[in-house]
Amino acid sequence: MDLETAILDLAERHGTYKPAAYHFTLQAVHFTVDRVRRESGGPRHVTGREVLEGIRTLARDRFGPMAKTVFDHWGVHRTEDFGNLVYQLVEHGILGKTEEDRLSDFARGYDFEQAFVREFDWLDAFDAPSEGSA
Repeated sequence: MDLETAILDLAERHGTYKPAAYHFTLQAVHFTVDRVRRESGGPRHVTGREVLEGIRTLARDRFGPMAKTVFDHWGVHRTEDFGNLVYQLVEHGILGKTEEDRLSDFARGYDFEQAFVREFDWLDAFDAPSEGSA
């Protein structure tokens, strides 16, 4: 089964999250692994907390102040939802985990309103030069 079919199957089977939520979660795990590899000088397992920080960073970069709205549309309202997504990907054989990993690692990671709306650097978002400006 290819990845797209597997994700569609997961979304249909569980009925809680949109397929895009699975895609983003998988991308965020890979983003986090790559970042940790660069910072530590080699590959190593990433924790749930590290994945949550990777999700926060990637979401802010990719969606800006719309991150919370995008997540709401996907059915993702709290960090525990990302834990559920990760564990569903694990159960389907798309991601792996260690014996030390727990779903509870994703519990109470951060408040979405705080992380994606109140802490968003609105001034920085408008400081970037527009296309065509010199």
